[in-house]
Amino acid sequence: MLQWQDWQKAPAEILEAIDSGLHSANLAAAPLDEVQALVCSVHDAAGRLLGGALGRSWGQCAELQQLWVCAEQRRQGLGSALLMRFEALAAQRGCTQVYLETFSFQAPGLYLRHGYREVSALRGFPQGIVKYLLQRPLDPA
Repeated sequence: MLQWQDWQKAPAEILEAIDSGLHSANLAAAPLDEVQALVCSVHDAAGRLLGGALGRSWGQCAELQQLWVCAEQRRQGLGSALLMRFEALAAQRGCTQVYLETFSFQAPGLYLRHGYREVSALRGFPQGIVKYLLQRPLDPA
């Protein structure tokens, strides 16, 4: 007999068991041990972090998971520079495309200006927010 439990806040051991079980199943199906972190950051002369891009590469695909620029440095080209640096690192690894997800309140315009195209748009979030899947082919390094 199955017993169901619904959680408002699941205990850590439930979350860990689900994550571990999925990870094991995924490793059995695909060579996920080949996934490599891909990170670049920029700092001022005093060493203060001004922004960064982080993601991963696997085969010919690179995924940009996060791109952040500190508030006082935004709209000065740093986001574009980080994006181009991330793409260059991905190309050096042999990646032929970069993909990412971004919300409409984040920076879809930045990515579109850099040649990304919309693959899909998911609607239904509060306040008309849209989540985009964007992709851009890369020239080989």
